Amino acid sequence: MPFSPLSRLSRRPAARGVAVLLASLLALAACGGSSENHPKGSTVQVKAGDKTCEVATVSLPAGAHRFAVTNTGSQVTEVYVYGEGDRIIGEVEDVGPGTSRDLTVELAAGNYQVACKPGMQGAGIRSALTVSAGTGS
Repeated sequence: MPFSPLSRLSRRPAARGVAVLLASLLALAACGGSSENHPKGSTVQVKAGDKTCEVATVSLPAGAHRFAVTNTGSQVTEVYVYGEGDRIIGEVEDVGPGTSRDLTVELAAGNYQVACKPGMQGAGIRSALTVSAGTGS
């Protein structure tokens, strides 16, 4: 049987495990730089409290936008972006008190609502959001 470095690895379980781990890490690292994970567009700050939902802007250009949600309240909360007829465009759930999470959505021109749901119940505290034709930069 001819000698190969892989045949040597196959006889050593620990070395084989290291090789698999390294291959996995390389595969994961290759996924990190994708523009799909970091879309261009604006970042909209949202402060979700127990009785408030402060959205930093009420109008945006069409395109991809990141809503940076910070829970300033004492309850776990969730934040939704709704389209017409309460159609869910995007959501972020289980945002614990004092923590932050991001919600990224692609918005076409139209009227939307941002809803914070303290305690993850009810219709939420809503703010109107208007998206105009054009693209975010």
